[in-house]
Amino acid sequence: MSKLINLTIFKHFFASSSSGGIILLVCVALSLTIANSSWAEPFSNILNLELGTESQLLQLKYPVLIWINDGLMAVFFLLVGLEIKREIIEGELSSFKQASLPVLAAFGGVIVPAVIYALLNISNPLTHAGWGIPMATDIAFALGILSLLGDKVPSGIKIFLAALAIVDDLIAILVIAIFYSGEIHFNYLGYAAAVMILQIIFNRMGVKNLLFYIIPGIVMWYFIHHSGIHATIAGVLTALTLPTNEDDSESPLEKLEHLLTTPVNFIIMPIFAIANTNITFQSGMAEGLLGSLGMGIVLGLFLGKPIGIFFMSWLAVKLKISELPDQTQWPHVIGLGILGGIGFTMSIFIALLSFKNPQLQIEAKFAILTASILAGICGFVLLNLYNKKQ
Repeated sequence: MSKLINLTIFKHFFASSSSGGIILLVCVALSLTIANSSWAEPFSNILNLELGTESQLLQLKYPVLIWINDGLMAVFFLLVGLEIKREIIEGELSSFKQASLPVLAAFGGVIVPAVIYALLNISNPLTHAGWGIPMATDIAFALGILSLLGDKVPSGIKIFLAALAIVDDLIAILVIAIFYSGEIHFNYLGYAAAVMILQIIFNRMGVKNLLFYIIPGIVMWYFIHHSGIHATIAGVLTALTLPTNEDDSESPLEKLEHLLTTPVNFIIMPIFAIANTNITFQSGMAEGLLGSLGMGIVLGLFLGKPIGIFFMSWLAVKLKISELPDQTQWPHVIGLGILGGIGFTMSIFIALLSFKNPQLQIEAKFAILTASILAGICGFVLLNLYNKKQ
């Protein structure tokens, strides 16, 4: 009897909309614990272990961390892309006024943090290159925190955040490509474009077999990875080519979305969290928050993000360019904007590109962690309190 009860509890937990967010937070805590224990070096060795194969024609040998961030995360972005396309076709983003809102809000959430950082660091030649750090929202963690609220927030706000974070990531990828990348290989981008055209042709021909989209998507991932642009964009591009419909029958897009939801939430995202939040605490980190580098990142993420997102959303609605998602109120947008200040992976990645000095990298990582924790807690509390008030 007790086994049956435990099994029922287990099933209810994994069926809950908040369970993925809970597991994600547990993995963050586990990763930080490992990074500050005797397991730190062995764990680092595992992440740096190279797996795969390589030859004159094929280069697929990378550290475990690269396979997680560029490979597994491409699957996550594939799922998010599927959700976005479905909402554009038949849901919360099906009208121009609704679709334009997350796009404009994303630009506000990118520009204001960058300006705040630049104003604080413009006179410091050692740190001024880090203006791109507070621009990025970590879609995985932001959606993970939002999922903890379950049905306490309108479904439209979740789609709004997902769409906003996708646009935010695309902007961040462009910024990296233009300002932080060493070299873009346009021949590989051409190969990737040819593969996507093939997927579009399959769509137009009415092909519904998922393999005709997934296999070319894997090939596209390889080409984009070697182009110098972050490979996860292949997931979004593949999602855009999958066929869907507006009736109640299950389309290939919806079928793949259902297949991916559980493994992404309970396997891919926990692995991602454990691998990317293993920050080792060192002396001098706290003091670094008071410097121009630390203040630029913390204020950019924690204040700049919500200010930029809210202002552009408010302006777009007042000018009648856009409209808020169904049942969404302005306090929801403020809470969403605060959650947009969760930087984590992409911000850390840009920090590593911005600074070659290890001490500056450490200060930047700690500032990103601090701002992300503040944003996650405050955004969650605000949305939860507003729900209780309602």
